[in-house]
Amino acid sequence: MDSYMRGMMGGQGASMFEELGLYYVGPVDGHNVEDLVYVFNKIKSMPNPGPVLVHIVTEKGKGYPPAEIADDKMHGVVKFDTQSGKQLKKKGKTVSYTQYFADALVAEAERDDKIVAIHAAMGGGTGLNTFENKFPKRCFDVGIAEQHAVTFAAGLATEGLKPFCAIYSSFLQRGYDQVVHDVDLQKLPVRFALDRAGLVGADGPTHCGAFDTTFMACLPNMVVMAPSDESELMHMVATAVAIDDRPSCFRYPRGNGIGSLLPPNNKGTPLEVGRGRILKQGSRVALLGYGTIVQSCLAASELLKELGLSVTVADARFCKPLDGRLIRQLVKEHEVLITLEEGSIGGFSSHVAHYMALNGLLDGNLKWRAMTLPDRYIEHGDQTYQIEEAGLAPKHIAAQVLSLIGNNKESVHLINV
Repeated sequence: MDSYMRGMMGGQGASMFEELGLYYVGPVDGHNVEDLVYVFNKIKSMPNPGPVLVHIVTEKGKGYPPAEIADDKMHGVVKFDTQSGKQLKKKGKTVSYTQYFADALVAEAERDDKIVAIHAAMGGGTGLNTFENKFPKRCFDVGIAEQHAVTFAAGLATEGLKPFCAIYSSFLQRGYDQVVHDVDLQKLPVRFALDRAGLVGADGPTHCGAFDTTFMACLPNMVVMAPSDESELMHMVATAVAIDDRPSCFRYPRGNGIGSLLPPNNKGTPLEVGRGRILKQGSRVALLGYGTIVQSCLAASELLKELGLSVTVADARFCKPLDGRLIRQLVKEHEVLITLEEGSIGGFSSHVAHYMALNGLLDGNLKWRAMTLPDRYIEHGDQTYQIEEAGLAPKHIAAQVLSLIGNNKESVHLINV
């Protein structure tokens, strides 16, 4: 390796690749189209060169000044003015869940110097640029290498640090082997912040965070959480800091908060692990939501209230460990129970069903249904359209309730409104 490094430092970068049996060409300026065409044509004309590695160097945003000077090189944008590059963001009273996460993590890190943050070339997307501006020596960008991000976080945890690994839900799939073997198997307290959970609008099916609850909650040691609003997200950041004997994760969506009352100075209060809460007490029907779909449950309860039906709305908070006491209470006190999540089959609802089956809670007259994302990919569109397409809008929830209690006529009417 010493000789290879000397060769590369001396401008002989080809040596290492050629020792591996690759014909090396480069580095080539990836912004010079004429050079690229020349190189590719030259390679095509070579008789039996074997495997060829073309080393092309590019710069993100090259040639568009607004992108070149932007912190994230305009990696992900909304509508923008092409002359100035200014993004035409809608003004609102709230900011993104991503920003609430970043603000909460900064607040925790100001009080605990063992907290560090890790991302995989997504400082802007995960909000960790905010953290890095405040704590430049405690934020690590490992490049587009989610597998390394996870194992690196595991290594830091073994040395007593408190790593927060912020990765988009769909991107963590790349590092799942490391989550299992390097983190969960060793019961290391790595905290996973799973951004872009659930439907993601124009980002499309490649970025849709449908599967994280399913693949994280099946792991024996993992604590799995989801906030119903931005203040709950801040409390879950604090909860993750406090969990120091096993790994944990919390998921949150793309988009802005609902305007809930934030904790003072963005400093959350640790939640009791495995405890949910009842937000609205009713009778006969219970809606048990996991994550921000709880807001749709509350909206559905208002629709049903207009029809004279009183509904209990509960916020599960945790998929693992489940709040068995809350589930038993909802089963005991209601004729109908619906579990809801903006995630795939095999997630929160499956865990609730397993718990109820093992404890005999399905042996009586309970009418239970699960509402999840459908077992297919949902194409591009704004989030409102995607929720409609998935059948998880408040009217769909209300219609499911009415169908279960036998009011099919009103149920069909709601769906068609």
